[in-house]
Order: sequence, then structure tokens, then C-alpha cells
Amino acid sequence: MKKIIFCMLFATVLVVVSSCTKNEKATVPDEIKEVSLDQAEPLTIAEINRIIESELDRKGDFDWNNASELVLWSALQHAEGVLTIGYGSNDDDFIVDNSGKQSVFKNAIVETVRTMEGAAKTATDKDEDILIFEDAYLTVLDMKVLQRETIAELRSNKNIRYLEPSGYPYFQKGTEKTALSDSGCGFEADNVSATDYTPISPNALMPWNFPLHRIDDAWALSTGSGITIGIVDTGISPDQNLLNGSFNNGDSTGRTVEKYGVYVDSFWPWSRKTDGPNDKCGHGTSMTSAATAPRNNIGLPVGVAYNANLVSYRASSDVLLNGYQEQKGVAKAITDLGRRGDVKIISMSMGYIYAINRIKDAIRYAHSRGKLIFCAGGTSTSFTNFLGVVFPASMSETVAVTGIEEGSGYEECDACHKGSTIDFTMIMERGNNNHIPVLGYFNGTDDYVGGSSVATANAAGIAALVWSRNPTWTRNQVLNKLTVTADLYPNRSGSFGWGNLDAFKAVQ
Repeated sequence: MKKIIFCMLFATVLVVVSSCTKNEKATVPDEIKEVSLDQAEPLTIAEINRIIESELDRKGDFDWNNASELVLWSALQHAEGVLTIGYGSNDDDFIVDNSGKQSVFKNAIVETVRTMEGAAKTATDKDEDILIFEDAYLTVLDMKVLQRETIAELRSNKNIRYLEPSGYPYFQKGTEKTALSDSGCGFEADNVSATDYTPISPNALMPWNFPLHRIDDAWALSTGSGITIGIVDTGISPDQNLLNGSFNNGDSTGRTVEKYGVYVDSFWPWSRKTDGPNDKCGHGTSMTSAATAPRNNIGLPVGVAYNANLVSYRASSDVLLNGYQEQKGVAKAITDLGRRGDVKIISMSMGYIYAINRIKDAIRYAHSRGKLIFCAGGTSTSFTNFLGVVFPASMSETVAVTGIEEGSGYEECDACHKGSTIDFTMIMERGNNNHIPVLGYFNGTDDYVGGSSVATANAAGIAALVWSRNPTWTRNQVLNKLTVTADLYPNRSGSFGWGNLDAFKAVQ
């Protein structure tokens, strides 16, 4: 089975919006028109979703800061009351600096919520702390908020940057927007065709798309040695030795692999116990393989930067960041990688249909510390491709990558997104619909992986080749070299950015 990875569940999204063509003017459903902003009853998930969809159709994004008090309060009733609060004196005040001013802001917010929510508690309410979580590095709090009056009071506070109902269930099970918990996941191996690889020394398989980006030529000058790539995904399979104890195999030597788990597999927001670093989805294993699999001697696919170091984070259960613990896990993983001096590159092939501010803060934090952050532009069925580039690839601090088909010209892959914020492309789909060979979840197996996910992991690997060749360079110097050597430079495309990466030109 060929896996098209990254948000395949978009096929079930935006039923109202997707019924319109590009030339049709979006209309507001009657159900929204009839909503009274001062009504006492919270809106249903269906009503909230229609409002979200209307904004996505109209603006291409949705921001809870722009939602009405009623919509935000209603969303909290469906999100276990978990309110994520970004505090600070302005939009750029997102890094904890232990200043007295920040502490005053934070303490005032906590006291407001404790006072207003505590007064509303009854004897039958659970005795849980209203302060659920406080980030050590970002000016972010998670608090239990269910009262509309609390929302109104917090929105009047000029030292609050944003309020979000963390983990609001847009993809509610049992509806037309059902999001399966295993979206983007799969453990089954595939029989990779001999036409989709080239045998190379010592006994590895080079994927068919590597020569198209001249990765094989670049290897004569750089193999990624000395560069550490951080991959934020679903972890690494414990049953794939080439990404564990045999990470140094064949021509891959002298490098390290580290695995961390920050995802908490629990609906209870106070839970802190993670489920470990091991991949329980398959997506993370595919991405680490595409970027860093060893140039092995056992007849399996090699990754782009086969001598780079790897730091893997299991931060989510799947590729769609639709739960509180997933959003929190990804933000922590990115922040942790941002704090490490040895990590140069972060690759993330996951996302969401609209911005999640705690993840946005984490990305801005890592970017401020010089990290080169690659994100997948989005993969879905064709009728939802109108969404364009998804979050966080839509951010200016990230390098957005999408996949295109093999052949002349530029044609996005059958499921890949394109748009003005795409920076680079990778060829990852053949005319017969075969994709990129990678290591399988289990020892001795290989598989195909597609979509903007694998394009992103491949691009991160190419960046590692460039940085390894020029170890004293900054992020901006590496990014500039990737840009000026890309296929379309100096004429940026409105859909495909600078076009295909050329690894050989980039390392020269």
C-alpha cells in the first residue's frame, strides 16, 4: 500500500466550504446568521465549525483572537475547558525572561481566573487545580476556564496576547469531519519496485528521485557529517535497527541518534506521563528514514544526509495536531530542539488547518535561536487543496516544502498543496503513482512514502549536506545558498516558490 502522508483526513474536512467553486462568493449559512451573540446557550460544534469554515474560505486562516466572546466560550465547553493563554506586553513578548514585569502579568492572570472560576465552582466539581500547565520557556499558560464572564475579563487584559480553546474538537468523531486517531499512520511494508531505486555501495538502495535533485553528485562533497537534524513527528520504530542500534551501518559512521518522547497519550489535561519515544504510527519512522537512513550494507533505502546526527521527538500520535496533548507535545519538542546548540535543522511534516499559537510561539523561539525549520506545505485530496499552505508551513519563520510530479514543468503531486508561501519543491511522485522508497517499520523491510511530508524530510536532508560543507555558516547563509541554486531562481513562482532544490549546486 502506497502511503500518501500528511493530513489525508482533509478529505473529510470543510463540507460547507468545499461545495463552493473558486468563482463562487462565500455565503454565510443561515444557522450562523441566526446566532445571537448574547444568547445564554453555547453554540454546538457544528455551529462553531461553520464559523471557522467561513473564515477559512474568506481569509485562508482562522484566528481565535478574532472570534466573538460567544464563539470562544462555546468552544471551551467542547474542549474540556482548557484555555491556552499567551501573555506578554506585546506580540513579541513570548519568551520567558524572568523579569518582574512578566511575573506581574502572569500572576494577575492566574489570580483573575482562580477568583472568577473558583467562585463559580460547586461542591460536586472535581477538585482540580485551575492552573493546568505553565511553560518554562514561553509566556504560555493553560488554565481551566468555563465561565463566560472569565473570558470577558481576560479579553479586557491588555497583557494577554491570545486566548485559545486548546484541543477544540473541530474533527469530532461521529460526524462528517471525523478524524481517525491514526491519520497518516501505517505499519504495513510494500514491495518496492526495482525501477524505483538504484543499487549503490556498499549494498544500499538509492531512491529514484535522488539523481533528479543531484543528491548522489552532492555526496562526493558532503554527506551531512557533523550536522544534527531534529525531527518532530511520531517517533522512531523500535523494530527498525537501522534507525536505532545500527544507525552507523555501512558507509554511515561516527554519528549519533537520540530519541525522546514528549507526547502524553491521555485526554486528561493534567496528565504528565508520556508514552515514550517509540513510534506507534509509522509516519515518524518514514520521515527519519527519508532524511537520515544509513547508507547500509543490507540492501535497504538510504536517506539524503546519511552521515548526519539525528534527534527524534515523539510529539504527537499522528500528523494532525488536533488535540491538546498533541499541540502541547509539538510545542515542547520544538522548544527543546531550539534550546540545543548542536541542532541546526528542524524538520516537521505535521500540521493543522489553522494556526495554533502555542506552536507558533515555539517556532518563533527556535527561529530566534538560529534554527532552520522545514515544514510540510500540506497533503490532502484535490478538493481541499484550495486551502493552500497549511500551518505551520504558512509561517514566515518556516521553510515550506511541497511535492511535485516527475516530468517536465511543475505539477503538484496528486495530494500536495501549493501556494504563495511555498519555498521549495521536491520531486516525489512518478507517473505510475509510485513514491519514495524508505525504510519500513520493521527490520529488513522497505516501503513507499509520499506527499509533502517526504518532500520536507528530503529537503531537510539537503540542507544538512549544505551546512556540513559549510559548518561556520549561519541559517540565513544556508537558506540563501539553497535559494540561489534552486531551479526557478531568480523568478519565484506564486505556487512553487524557488522550485526544485539542486543539492549538487548547493554544496559547491
